[in-house]
Amino acid sequence: MIDVFDKLTRRRFLERMGSSALALTASGLLPLWARASTGGVSSHGGADLDTQMDLRIRKQRLVFGGVTGEAMTINGSVPGPLVRLREGGTATLRVTNEMDEPTSIHWHGILLPPGMDGVPGVSFEGIPAGETFVYRYPVRQSGTYWYHSHTGLQEQLGHYGPMIIDPAEPDPFEYDRDHAIVLSDWTFENPYKVLAKLKKVSNYYNFQRSTFPGLFREAKRMGGLGDALANRLMWGRMRMDATDISDVTGATYRYLMNGLAPEDNWTALFLPGERVRLRLINAGASSFFDVRIAGLRMTVVQVDGQNVEPITVDEIRVAIAETYDVIVQPTEDRAYTIFAESMDRSGYARGSLAPRLGMSAEIPERRERPLRTMADMGMGEMDMGGMDMSAEGEGSGGDAHRQHGGDDPMPAMQTGDQGHQMPGMHDMAATGADALTMHGPDTHGPGNAMVAMMPTSRLHEPGNGLGADGWRVLLYSDLRALEPLYEHRPPDREIELHATGNMERYMWSFDGKKFSQVDGPIPFVNGERLRINFVNDTMMEHPLHLHGMWMHLDNGNGAHNPRKHTVNLKPGERMFVEVEVDAPGQWAFHCHILYHMEAGMFRVVDVGDHVLDDGQAKSGHRGMLRDEATP
Repeated sequence: MIDVFDKLTRRRFLERMGSSALALTASGLLPLWARASTGGVSSHGGADLDTQMDLRIRKQRLVFGGVTGEAMTINGSVPGPLVRLREGGTATLRVTNEMDEPTSIHWHGILLPPGMDGVPGVSFEGIPAGETFVYRYPVRQSGTYWYHSHTGLQEQLGHYGPMIIDPAEPDPFEYDRDHAIVLSDWTFENPYKVLAKLKKVSNYYNFQRSTFPGLFREAKRMGGLGDALANRLMWGRMRMDATDISDVTGATYRYLMNGLAPEDNWTALFLPGERVRLRLINAGASSFFDVRIAGLRMTVVQVDGQNVEPITVDEIRVAIAETYDVIVQPTEDRAYTIFAESMDRSGYARGSLAPRLGMSAEIPERRERPLRTMADMGMGEMDMGGMDMSAEGEGSGGDAHRQHGGDDPMPAMQTGDQGHQMPGMHDMAATGADALTMHGPDTHGPGNAMVAMMPTSRLHEPGNGLGADGWRVLLYSDLRALEPLYEHRPPDREIELHATGNMERYMWSFDGKKFSQVDGPIPFVNGERLRINFVNDTMMEHPLHLHGMWMHLDNGNGAHNPRKHTVNLKPGERMFVEVEVDAPGQWAFHCHILYHMEAGMFRVVDVGDHVLDDGQAKSGHRGMLRDEATP
């Protein structure tokens, strides 16, 4: 595939690859932990039981892919320094704001007191310009995590870094070398101008829209020009674009691996035969990454810092804010390309796993961008006018799209007559895969452009653009906790929460209301086991992150259901998670696509001794006590 976003010819690319990493290392632009990986020093080691660290946040100019831009750095680098702690100890992290604006740090996925969570306006006031805030908290977990600003759009400017917590007991798997890999997206534009463009033209950055020549390729795949044209007209009538995968794309983004652009060839060293642990962290503001290493299979051992039963795969989709720890064992004395392709195929991050500096391998061939289908509308395998809407259109490898509706949900999506179960009224004992429920009559108002008529579990699906290459892709249904994580018992209560949006206005919300429109927090009862039914009424993926508590993803494994801090909700999907509500205080809950959160897809959860009655409806969600449920 021809990459319309690449500015370098392949010859210039190859000429620059061998020397860029060494030059950047010498210049000090890489953080110390990334330089250690490039220089071949394993990060395998351990933190002191009680860790103290100083972090200084400032603005400075850095080079990304040969071009200089103004970044928001932590201790002078993007990403920031590796924060390494030890389970059972105490973290003391002194953060100094050297800028002329407020800032913050949120410790993503870390269980800590509300005042240490770092979300301005939610149990925390932020760090004013010129001041120092000391984060101090007990370390109650282990694994791979990360940290980032929770102030405005600062995260897009480079305000993030990796975090490793060494376990109190040895890991249940062996490895010889350890490298953290932070994937991210960088734009030289002001992030607020990016958001302004999206609000004016929601597909502003989509340079991969359908073309007239592409119509004939579609016709060849769909069996005739008439079917292909009818397909195009159908999407047009719905004011939708089947090629619209990501809000922000390679039209403005440079995709980075540990702060380096693809041509700079970040390198992780190994000795042939070593078991190498790669800690994959998606710190992107708006980008999902499909990660593979040509010539090597990856054995997944941790997800979001939690041990899982090992599973060997060829490719992993890493949603924004997720972390995956994998073990690879290269036996040959050669380089391997670590390839992280953006979900919409508009660009990629890359680095090398190599025995020596200066080595590189071939860049894998780029795949065609995927397309959305009716399944992404929550319409399953419905037959639209005799057309098989699950067929691929222009492009290969899957589906993808987003809505461009007006004030009202699309008529074709509206439901809610007799025989349809109301939200929250399905069998609570069923897993997400077993529950088949029509959407109720609530269309969530003008803040929502469509509803998913028949949302279903998609845990067993690899995701748009994946699964057609013959490679094994990690599925959510594959994940099984290594050890039982909690007593398996029925939930005390269930609530339903809808991811909603209006793409034409670039409005994002829960249950049709932006954060600025809600009356108050969502009440969680301290001590309860809460089952949450997430329904995606949009045609975009939403990585949903709950602060302060774990979500146990219900993929049918009972007490072995995996524990996650971020779950990726696919378009048109119904997903169930259970939460052990054990953290009194107020906590953030939001979509981790930065621009969605800023546009309103954010809520506050209040954990306390609430007495739940009809008044809980004011929180913007539906809930019921288990003994009140209707079969």
